[in-house]
Amino acid sequence: MAGQFVSEVNDAEFEQQVLQSETPVLVDFWAAWCGPCRALAPVVDAIATENQGKLKVMKMDVDRNNMTPGRYGIRGIPALLFFKGGKVAHQITGFVPKDTVEAALKQVLA
Repeated sequence: MAGQFVSEVNDAEFEQQVLQSETPVLVDFWAAWCGPCRALAPVVDAIATENQGKLKVMKMDVDRNNMTPGRYGIRGIPALLFFKGGKVAHQITGFVPKDTVEAALKQVLA
């Protein structure tokens, strides 16, 4: 489900992989049964490919991990959370076009 520049992350690794990351991180909260999540996957893959080195992109399966989605109040998926310096810098819920994700990313990387 993840592209070449997208990694899976779980509850156990979240602190180290995301919150302690020197680089901003985009986390895609998704589930295999979620149609809009599957529709958003190519957008997330493209963002990861185009921003390698500037942004870490990770996916978290909400069916296999419930601590982290609960901690960040994830109620609907897909949900994209941008983390910078260990804090949520921006959040997008639901399927959105690529330019919406790129606009949020510009703010986070600024």
